[in-house]
Formats: sequence, C-alpha cells, structure tokens
Amino acid sequence: MHTPLNQAIRMIDFTVRGDERGSLVALESGSGAIPFEVQRVYYIYGTQADIARGKHAHYALKQVLTCVSGACNILLDDGKERTTVRLDSPAKGLFIDGFIWREMSNFSPDCVLLVLASQHYDEADYVRDYQRFLTEASR
Repeated sequence: MHTPLNQAIRMIDFTVRGDERGSLVALESGSGAIPFEVQRVYYIYGTQADIARGKHAHYALKQVLTCVSGACNILLDDGKERTTVRLDSPAKGLFIDGFIWREMSNFSPDCVLLVLASQHYDEADYVRDYQRFLTEASR
C-alpha cells in the first residue's frame, strides 16, 4: 500500500495565456495538463487561517489542487515522510496520487482552493483516522 512521497506528489506548471487584458489557464480533458480524467470539481473558500481542512487519505482518488486565489499550505504524509507545500499561484497545481495523508492549513483570507478529482465522492475511499492510516501505510 505504501507509495513513497517523492513518487506520489509533483508540481504541475499550467500553461498560462495572457496579454494586456490578463491571464487565462485552461484545464482541458485529454490535454495532458491533468494526469487523469476529471470526474469531480470542488473548491474551498472562506476558511480561517487557524483552521485545518482535509485530515484524510484516499485509497484510489487522484487529485490536483491549485489556489486560484490566495494561498494555503498542504501537508503531505506517506506514513514515513512528511513535507509541506505552499500553494500560492493559480499557474501551478499539486498532483497527489497514492495513499497520502493530506491536511490543508494556513489559508490566506482570499484563498480559493480548487480541487480536481479523478472520481466522484465515495466515503469508502477515505481514511479519516490518522492511526489507521499509519497502520495501512506500513503494509
């Protein structure tokens, strides 16, 4: 079950098109920008800076996270190693694959965190207990 952190996450640079009117990032199915077919899109906003969100892992779900406004921290944990990534650019996305614990925190007041997911919501795909996560990640 264990996927090493350095194999399960990576930053994606989105193609930005812009001119004097501003910038545009298009995330299209089949374009290669997102390494899976997007089945669900949601966004998180209005979160206080001292609140942590997420606090779970997924068995099968793949995600790309990007702050389309503002910034936040993403703590990533594979059961052996932890790292924190600061998302602060709408031109970059964080790809998360594998059985990785994730927690979002330190939200700026204007943060809008957009999440692209490879599957529809399925509660059975979640591990919400950290000790259970550590046990399963060590297998």
